[in-house]
Amino acid sequence: MIIVNLDVIMAKRKISSQQLAEKLEITPANLSILKTNKGKAIRFSTLDKICEVLECTPGDILEYREGEKKND
Repeated sequence: MIIVNLDVIMAKRKISSQQLAEKLEITPANLSILKTNKGKAIRFSTLDKICEVLECTPGDILEYREGEKKND
């Protein structure tokens, strides 16, 4: 299972969901879907922009946990 640790990085960078959504040019609702692991996919362009804004790498945001399954 892929875990999204976006909230952890946001807290470290002291940026709110509203601020990040504005910088990414996505809706707060779409950002929430990413943060809560409810998304089924992410565009590379969105991931690229997240990394640019938060000054991080994809590995800082995305984590693989073997043996766990996502509850749909």
